[in-house]
Amino acid sequence: MSLDGVNLNRGFFQFTIPYNWLSWIFWIIGLLMVVAGLATFLEGGGIIAAFGFLLIALLSPASLETDLHNVRKNAPQPDDLETDALKNGYELESWFFGRSSYSPTNDPNDWILPAPGPSTWNQDDRYAADGDGTPLPEHPTKVGTPIPATFATFGISMVLFILFLSISLGMLVLDEKAMVDSGEMLAEDAAMKYTPIIMSVIGLIWLLLGFFQHKRQQQMIDTPTSLVRSVPVGSAELVGQVRPAPEQWINVVVDGNHNRVIPGCVDYRWEYEVYVCRTVTSTDSDGNTTTREECNWQSVRSDSGYVPFMLHDGTGGIRVESGGFKKKDLGNYVKRWTSSHADTLRDHFQTEFAARLFRNGDVRKHRWTAYALRIGNPVYLMGMVKPRSNEEMAQEHLDGTVGHTAISVHGENSPGMKANIQRGTELANLGRIRSSAELLIMPIVCILCGISMFALI
Repeated sequence: MSLDGVNLNRGFFQFTIPYNWLSWIFWIIGLLMVVAGLATFLEGGGIIAAFGFLLIALLSPASLETDLHNVRKNAPQPDDLETDALKNGYELESWFFGRSSYSPTNDPNDWILPAPGPSTWNQDDRYAADGDGTPLPEHPTKVGTPIPATFATFGISMVLFILFLSISLGMLVLDEKAMVDSGEMLAEDAAMKYTPIIMSVIGLIWLLLGFFQHKRQQQMIDTPTSLVRSVPVGSAELVGQVRPAPEQWINVVVDGNHNRVIPGCVDYRWEYEVYVCRTVTSTDSDGNTTTREECNWQSVRSDSGYVPFMLHDGTGGIRVESGGFKKKDLGNYVKRWTSSHADTLRDHFQTEFAARLFRNGDVRKHRWTAYALRIGNPVYLMGMVKPRSNEEMAQEHLDGTVGHTAISVHGENSPGMKANIQRGTELANLGRIRSSAELLIMPIVCILCGISMFALI
């Protein structure tokens, strides 16, 4: 399995369509909304077309995402660390208590190309190279750095969404202005006059967020990836596989329930939430009373933890002191459990009491969601490589003759580099990103549309 036939440099434009059936359904719905909106544009259908374009944009994958998904789907994955490793997919655990669990079957942070399983690792020397010492198949030195298309379906659709929404809102602004001019409406009752300000402010905030995301992406693209066997002291970018340090790993028991275990973790975070519903009554200006039900997930408690781990890229292993990294992206959740009841009657009544007291509602569901970086997972990081102390090396019986045994990676920033850890390789992380042009042009269009509306008032 390789990336032969996959062009990692997508050029100027890439037309993308969904690669799963659920996204396809809503993508087609968005397309039908666009057609219906264009057909009734003069009758106010522009807003329907606008939200159709929004639906198409949100469901269109990044320019490289579909090809990498297909490679990942057909590639054999590394063998599990333990026989009780996580099952993929939905599992009904108890119909009576309404308990079920789900593990995503399509993890965008997982390996794309085959990676060595635990049975092939050097169990005697965790710092030693694998086999002939060549980098892992998915290492940037082998596959290169992917470059997304300048524009994809997402970018074009988002720009069209902004334009059609602006035109539709502009028409409403003109209608309202005409009503004010004719005396049908008081100027102080005109709400659409604030539309230009709102659009301009949204565009400005959007631009700032896009700029910082662009900087993070560009840093990943521009920074050369070091090999473990030759990484120098100082700031470095590394890509490899998570393997156990002498501290081994953590078998995470989520919220103290031994039926909810995530094995082989070196970094984890879980959250317990309840689904609270309450009845809201509102009265309009004409005295009409309406009642609706509002439901949302409320966080109850959470926990996180970590242990140091080894990053192995095929050329050797290096110790990573993960505790010092403030920015961590563990990717998609590894497993989620849902239940109609809490684990204990005490918890059940406590959450129910809190919901009624503070939210005037009742608890309908409970769920526990776990995120983790596990043994065997792909990992990408930027950090500071520093020499290890003699005491540390003596504890592992290392003499320092092999360069990368005498250094470790720490979560310290350096000028122009923010230390971070991400589950997934550089290829997996860059394969899902939007281009810098899309990140920056869309909010600029939004700002320009907001400014142009001022001329209508």
